[in-house]
Amino acid sequence: MSELSQQAGTARYAEEQNQRRNDHRSVWQRDRARILHSAAFRRLQNKTQVLSIGNNDFYRTRLTHSLEVAQIGTGIVGHISANNQPQNCVLPELNLIESLCLAHDIGHPPFGHGGEVALNYMMRDDGGFEGNAQTFRILTKLEPYTRANGMNLTRRTLLGIMKYPCLLSQLQRNPLPPVAKSFRQLKVADWAPAKGIYDDDKHLYNWVLESLSEADRTTFVGSRSLGDAHHRKSNYKSLDCSIMELADDIAYGVHDLEDAIVMGIVSRHDWQEQVASAIADIKDCWLADEIGGLSVKLFSRHHYDQKDAIGSLVNGFITAISLQAQTKFEEPQLDYQAKMDPPMAQALDVLKRFVLHYVIQTPEIEMVRFKGQQVVMELFQAFASDPERLLPINTRSRWLQAGEDNESQARVIADYIAGMTDDYANRLFQTLF
Repeated sequence: MSELSQQAGTARYAEEQNQRRNDHRSVWQRDRARILHSAAFRRLQNKTQVLSIGNNDFYRTRLTHSLEVAQIGTGIVGHISANNQPQNCVLPELNLIESLCLAHDIGHPPFGHGGEVALNYMMRDDGGFEGNAQTFRILTKLEPYTRANGMNLTRRTLLGIMKYPCLLSQLQRNPLPPVAKSFRQLKVADWAPAKGIYDDDKHLYNWVLESLSEADRTTFVGSRSLGDAHHRKSNYKSLDCSIMELADDIAYGVHDLEDAIVMGIVSRHDWQEQVASAIADIKDCWLADEIGGLSVKLFSRHHYDQKDAIGSLVNGFITAISLQAQTKFEEPQLDYQAKMDPPMAQALDVLKRFVLHYVIQTPEIEMVRFKGQQVVMELFQAFASDPERLLPINTRSRWLQAGEDNESQARVIADYIAGMTDDYANRLFQTLF
């Protein structure tokens, strides 16, 4: 086993004094429990996944999505383990992969991507805002399991949660787009955030990477240019993160599609034209042979037929995943990656693009997202105008402390708004305006 797996991986940033009596749980079980019992995790029940909360009680929230990602993540580990390959010794324990999957969306603000873009715009001069960076910040600093170290999770868990292991300052496009004349004229495409870790949390980011060799660390934090008009993008992630990300992609592509079919947002004609025919053309793909029968079940009037089809799709994607070495790192936790066979990866990409265009980017959903954007920006502006008057007492104390410590006071306001549920943000907006 590697150094990271045996010693450094189980280390915590802060030493813990509160040993529980007769507590025989592993460190990964403790991490999972801290995430599961956190206020930040509970708030996911009232945060938008794709379709806005409140209009219908059937579809998924960020909470139910995260539970499904955890189920798929453990399924991936179980499938790879069943192959009994020598490299399986680097696989995460089920409690560890579950922790990553449960926590992966914890930093997302209210109103989904619209809320994220709105906060990034308001934080444009103060380090930006991004959902994955906020997840890292909640886990390491904000969640009050400890006084100042968040949930104080293990190093390997934090490494696994970093989907984009670079600082935002290394990735941010330069120059930024022109400032909008008013909030209502803000274009989402112009202000999509770079994906990384806040520079405000650099000391914790450095601690997570501390156990890696210098050569591995230099390679791991590498990024690539996507052109002058775009942010740079990180190149690598840990093995654990690659499993979590695949689980997230499967849940997004399959389960969000299920919501849309059941609610009648997606028609059989659209499905046949945009998905079934495209998948049927993929060579050497199990799904290409099965897509006709699955299509019939997906649009059946019987819910059990739809469930059977969804289960077959999820199983098909999980069983197409295996471990592959990149031969770029000394550390096996970085070098091995979970990868989906190219034909099935192509099929999943077809599903994800269909969900994006026919579900997420519909005018009806975009209007709801636009409204959420306005709420977030107005709230931020209000609190920033007179923080000592309007911020809640606890947040006001943090804001004052940040000023004394020469830290970003705007970041404290962003933390406060990002932690709100959709309903709470709407109520607060109505109270203020």
